[in-house]
Amino acid sequence: MASSKEYLNFVLENLSDLEDITHRAMMGEFIIYYKGKIAGGIYSNRLLIKPVKSAVEYMPTVSYEIPYKGAKEMLLVEEVDNKGFLTELFKTMYDELPAPKSKKKK
Repeated sequence: MASSKEYLNFVLENLSDLEDITHRAMMGEFIIYYKGKIAGGIYSNRLLIKPVKSAVEYMPTVSYEIPYKGAKEMLLVEEVDNKGFLTELFKTMYDELPAPKSKKKK
């Protein structure tokens, strides 16, 4: 099931206190970037983030979900309507997010 732009906009609004949040559409879903690093995405109208240690520790109850068939498990963020929670979650996990892969020159 593809994610709706309405849900994307809802999540982006709740992340609006952060600088440099961007997104990219990919096969009906949306990848969420924070300061150029992939933090997670919106899959089937669910906000899923990378399962880095700091994110696991920050969320009091953690659920692992698969974004799509064949993908690695990610963390389900249930408090998407809590702007302060989302802001701190993304700040907390930033240092552990993998650096973007450099594009190879042709």
